[in-house]
Amino acid sequence: MTLARGYAALAAKEQLVPFSFERRAPRADDVAIDIKFCGVCHSDIHQARDEWGGATFPMVPGHEIAGVVTAVGAGVTRFKVGDHVGVGCFVDSCTTCGTRHVDLEQYMPGLVQTYNSVEADGVTPTFGGYSDHIVVKEGYVLSIPDNLPLDKAAPLLCAGITLYSPLNHWKAGPGKKVAIIGLGGLGHMGVKIAHAMGAEVTVLSQSLSKQEDGLRFGAASYYATSEKETFKKLAGQFDLIINTVGAAIDWNDYIRLLKIDGAMTLVGVPDAATPPVNAFNLIGARRTLAGSMIGSIKETQEMLDFCGKHNITADIELIDIKAINEAFERVVKSDVRYRFVIDMKSVAA
Repeated sequence: MTLARGYAALAAKEQLVPFSFERRAPRADDVAIDIKFCGVCHSDIHQARDEWGGATFPMVPGHEIAGVVTAVGAGVTRFKVGDHVGVGCFVDSCTTCGTRHVDLEQYMPGLVQTYNSVEADGVTPTFGGYSDHIVVKEGYVLSIPDNLPLDKAAPLLCAGITLYSPLNHWKAGPGKKVAIIGLGGLGHMGVKIAHAMGAEVTVLSQSLSKQEDGLRFGAASYYATSEKETFKKLAGQFDLIINTVGAAIDWNDYIRLLKIDGAMTLVGVPDAATPPVNAFNLIGARRTLAGSMIGSIKETQEMLDFCGKHNITADIELIDIKAINEAFERVVKSDVRYRFVIDMKSVAA
């Protein structure tokens, strides 16, 4: 066992505080990782504040982990000391159940989340990346391309794959028109990735305050959804719309922007009830309303390799771990461009 230091929520809605706990010694199939950086995801806030229910405490959040391998178990073959690696939203899964599907493991039973979960033994709690090191089974560790700086690569482990997966599934690419609703931590990754895939990208945001950034990230167009003319002008224009926002917007307004056979995919979780979806908005053009959640380990590695090839990283604000509670409040207010990332060397300061 080794002593880890980090920050934890000790109860729902309490501020995060310094917290020490034990990590297991590496087993034969384990990789020990010195965490250099960890992204701050809005879901960290939801879970630390028990806004989704089912939270257990103490809780060490963090599932956008980037670091360096410090030790490997005797059976590890894919990694060596010094490798740049990442850990995303889960650290284990059921490998024996009859429904197992390695390409869709994020949707299968038995998924062990990186934090706020229990290990396969059903007892040991998992603690996440707001800490100085972590030990993870080899099969759940990702290789980060050497050309990607670790601080800016960390958000790829959740924000990146959350957008890559639906863009990949719905085949965004040349000849396709893609709209991204919201230009935040998720949305800005969606613009960058969809553009690199060759799609024509439009940002749909409440205002034009981030228009310059959106165009810099690769958007061809940028529209304010606060203007009613936007929905008239863009009716029937898009093959795929990805909704990244957590606000309870009226999905009907956006469904009508889809072409025949177009799809709108939800990756953000509304913070309140949304208006009912009018069935005729779907039936009238054979449109699809769908959802998507992260990706498998295989797809996440594919995403990292894609980002390495195209030099895609997140735009970040690097923070000290002691500023985490202020960062949480700023995320809630959408006051970050575009992802907070914790410099984990600050844990020891």
